[in-house]
Amino acid sequence: MGNELDQDIAEFWTLLFAIVSDGEKRFAAHMAAHEITPPQFYVLKTLAENGGRCPIGQIARQHHLTNATMTGLVQRLEAMNPPLVLRERNAADLRSVYVVLTSGGQERFQAVQIDLLQQLQAVLGLISQEERQQLMHFLSRYVNIVTQLFPVDHIQPDK
Repeated sequence: MGNELDQDIAEFWTLLFAIVSDGEKRFAAHMAAHEITPPQFYVLKTLAENGGRCPIGQIARQHHLTNATMTGLVQRLEAMNPPLVLRERNAADLRSVYVVLTSGGQERFQAVQIDLLQQLQAVLGLISQEERQQLMHFLSRYVNIVTQLFPVDHIQPDK
């Protein structure tokens, strides 16, 4: 039994690594086609999910980046033509800066999402509905088990 489990673990790790690696490469290629980087896309996504406006520090914390790194990302998004974001000072606290999604940023974000969803539609269209349902079942089951039983904030290195 242990040997089979070890073989399954090795195969699972190989497949998962291949999926993640391929996904990262494809994602980066889609971002490059839209002339943004993956971190810049995540800033746009965060803004879109927060009504188009969010404190810069909150975005930095959400993506585990320093405020200085986030400021650089925002500056590059602001410098694009057209600007994808703009910064506004918080009138109540002049130390706080809001990042605001512009219409150009919203359009770019939507274009990337449409592009990604079209590729996913093409890929999932290659398999039957039954196979898609099975795939969704097992992916959902994996995600539920991992997130419930092994939350990220409880990962500790072995000592």
